Amino acid sequence: MNEIVYKGFRQDEMEYQYNPRESVPEYPQLAKKRAEQARKVRDTAQSWLDVPYGSSRREILDIFAADQTGGPVLIYIHGGYWRSGSKEDNCNFVPVFTKLGATVVLVEYDLCPAVTVSDIVRQTRSAIAWIFKNIMRYNGDPSKLYISGHSAGGHLTAMALAHDWKQEGLPRDFIKGAVATSGVYDLEMVMRISVQQQVRLTPELATENSPFLHPPRPICPVVIAVGGAEPKGWQQMSEDFFNLCKEHGVNSEYLIVPGANHYTMSEHLADPKSPLTQAMLKQMKF
Repeated sequence: MNEIVYKGFRQDEMEYQYNPRESVPEYPQLAKKRAEQARKVRDTAQSWLDVPYGSSRREILDIFAADQTGGPVLIYIHGGYWRSGSKEDNCNFVPVFTKLGATVVLVEYDLCPAVTVSDIVRQTRSAIAWIFKNIMRYNGDPSKLYISGHSAGGHLTAMALAHDWKQEGLPRDFIKGAVATSGVYDLEMVMRISVQQQVRLTPELATENSPFLHPPRPICPVVIAVGGAEPKGWQQMSEDFFNLCKEHGVNSEYLIVPGANHYTMSEHLADPKSPLTQAMLKQMKF
């Protein structure tokens, strides 16, 4: 039981280091609070809800209107370790950005084990392409498009940055900036914890979807953020990914959000004075 199995950790330490439900036991209460805040936003904000970008029931978007025209578009990809979560429960931060003039789009996608991580990567890339092509119909400016995602959404953000968009007839640099928060970048690790029971990665799927093997292209500035109260292993994963980005010529910034755990990062995002929100607003030129 004392044998080191991964990145200096024993098997009995892996869940705490890499499964936020173990390191933040109060996560149900935090998730409930965030969902309640998000529902109020969804019920009151000017929006277009459940806009389809594909054929699946969950290939849909929520588009929240900016208070004024001409601002940037922020695409947000929720987390949940590819197995849970919804756009409905993750829009609590939206008013901070729409009040300043940003259109905010939340992306929904299918979940494991009904689909694979490869399917989800494909879906989120399709959503981003759809938004670029169609956001003008919703008063958004496609020339000012930014993406962000948390946890599994951080991984999906990274995989969007690794994609060769020219293959789809899109400008290689149409994404103008990205912020990945508390991302799941190490897919080999996922196969060693209980999350694997639902995610069902194979070595081939892990290789195909690993940001460490498919690093972001140097097309835009990237902020890699992680909570200061997250476990050592999770923080190291973010720092390693940040270093990889730098090695590949990506204009990168590493941000540790003081006192934030995996589930309170969304509270920081909803606070306009938070270092995380300030970094995002600076990137979007507010």
